[in-house]
Amino acid sequence: MQPAALRETVDLSGHPDLVVILLGLRLRRVRALRALPDLGRGLSAIRRDPPDGLLFDQRFLFGWNHIGIRQHWRDFDSLERFTREAPHGVWWKSFLKDPQGCGFWHETFSARGGFEAIYVEMPDRQGLAAFAPVRRPVGPFLSSRERLRDDADRRVR
Repeated sequence: MQPAALRETVDLSGHPDLVVILLGLRLRRVRALRALPDLGRGLSAIRRDPPDGLLFDQRFLFGWNHIGIRQHWRDFDSLERFTREAPHGVWWKSFLKDPQGCGFWHETFSARGGFEAIYVEMPDRQGLAAFAPVRRPVGPFLSSRERLRDDADRRVR
C-alpha cells in the first residue's frame, strides 16, 4: 500500500502585512543581452545580502527569454524602501530612460488588500494585463503605493 501524499498548509497569522510581488524581465531584442550582466549582479547581491523585510526570493524562467522572480515581503513599506534605494532605485531610473531592448513587469499583491501592476515595453499582455483593462500610469497611478491604495479602496466600496 502506498502512503498518502504529505499535505501541508501555512499559518500566515504572523504576517498580516505580507506582500507578494511577481516580476519579469523579457529579452525583446538581441541588444537586451547586454543588460543581463547588470541584472545578474543585482540579483546576486540581493541573495548575498537580503534587504530588510525580504522574506523569500525565488527565480525561474517563463521561457528562454523571460526571467521571473517571486518575492515575499514583510510589508509594503519594506518593499517600497528597497525600490527607492540603491541599487534598485538607480537601476529602475536607468531602465526607464533606456530599457536596452528589454521588457519589464511587476505585479504586487497585498494581504491588506489591493493588487497593482506596471508594464514597461511589454506589448504582449502578461498576468493581470492579459484580462484587465490597461491604463496609463499617470497622476495617482504613477506609484505602486497609490495603485494598491486605489485598488483596495475600490474593493471595500
